[in-house]
Amino acid sequence: MHTFNINRRGFLQGATAALALTAFGAQGMELINPAKTYRVGLIGTGWYGKSDLFRLIQVAPVEVIALCDVDQNLLNEAGKLVSQRQKSGKVPLLYGDYQKMLKENQLDIVLIGTPDHWHALQMIDAVKAGAHVYVQKPISVDVMEGEAMVAAARKYKKVVQVGTQRKSTPHLIDAKKNIVDAGLLGKISHVEMCCYFHMRNGANPPLEPVPTHLDYEKWTGPAPMRPYDGLPHIRWWRAFMEYGNGITGDMCVHMLDTVRWMLNLGWPNKISSSGGIYTNTEAKSNISDTQHAVFEYDNLNCIWQHRTWGTPNNPDYPWSFTLYGEKGTLWGSTMSYDFIPQGKGEKIHKDVVYEREKYPEDLKEDRIELNAAPATRLHMLDFLSAIERSSRPIADIEEGHISTASCILANLAMQLGRPLSYDPVNKEVTGDKEATALLSRVYREGYEHPDFRTI
Repeated sequence: MHTFNINRRGFLQGATAALALTAFGAQGMELINPAKTYRVGLIGTGWYGKSDLFRLIQVAPVEVIALCDVDQNLLNEAGKLVSQRQKSGKVPLLYGDYQKMLKENQLDIVLIGTPDHWHALQMIDAVKAGAHVYVQKPISVDVMEGEAMVAAARKYKKVVQVGTQRKSTPHLIDAKKNIVDAGLLGKISHVEMCCYFHMRNGANPPLEPVPTHLDYEKWTGPAPMRPYDGLPHIRWWRAFMEYGNGITGDMCVHMLDTVRWMLNLGWPNKISSSGGIYTNTEAKSNISDTQHAVFEYDNLNCIWQHRTWGTPNNPDYPWSFTLYGEKGTLWGSTMSYDFIPQGKGEKIHKDVVYEREKYPEDLKEDRIELNAAPATRLHMLDFLSAIERSSRPIADIEEGHISTASCILANLAMQLGRPLSYDPVNKEVTGDKEATALLSRVYREGYEHPDFRTI
């Protein structure tokens, strides 16, 4: 059997890495045999932080050295679960302060699964500490954070993979190769993306004392301090623009990133958006429940629509993208894809790949997204491949920045009521000083916003 290094260096080339891995089929993961065991740390031990970590443990020899969370209950639980998962059986060192964790441990890889408002500072500190980083999407809550994250990854020469794992989703890799790249759609001149999940929290919980097991000050970090009205990290934080960028930042970022990858698109020329809170106006949540955004490219508009009410326009594709070509249409989601030819021709349907038999432990994992697990495993393999080769992964931080910043700009366009054109060279909104001033959020006292010029 060949080793990890021979296989990767023999044929994996940048953006085709995940496609090549998929070509191996189920045996591909068994070829991993790196020369070292990676020392790993996780910041944010909630739902997706643990999920990402467990996928990494499944595909590579790693030793989870340390975990960090500001919720002591979550942290203790995660420590026990990791000890049951990793081969050494050891409980990792447990920290309530990620900076202390980085200072006291020499880590090869740091996974970041915290809410969006912490991503930038933690990623930058991790690469400065010498670690490669896997950071969840969206990478940032403002555009200048993203610019600083890209600058830090480049300066410290670290691999930073973003959790936009649609690029490593087997059936979507198939769609790109055998539908889009094969020319079955012909010229593509229109794209639609959507999310119709009823995911905006409509609650109005009362204020309450902060529990002793939660460091709410550290949880809030650089974000504005909201009065405490329940554990924020059990998805409640997603209801507020203070910590993220709403459903556009949460869900559009995946679909836009996938479309850009499939069609080889960079920064949009212009972004416009409209929407707001049209239903359940009594809820505390301040994210939009209805939003429409247009990402303009040369001879191509990519349109986003989300509604947290009503029914989807296609019940089979409630969170999806649709590529409209002169020869046919491609519907794609995390669950399947459908190619519908124009006129005569054969329809093509592919479903998500599951790996329940190969990884039976998945079936016992709390809140696991079984459909996403194979994609995350491939995403981790691509991440490791890039580390081995000192190259850029398929979801490199710069690509994550473009997709994230485009969604942030859509929100700003909705807020200002006018289209915006971002200049990534001069790092400004062209001809719009007011919008340019909004590219950086004001941090709470005691926290310093990162600057790409002084990383």
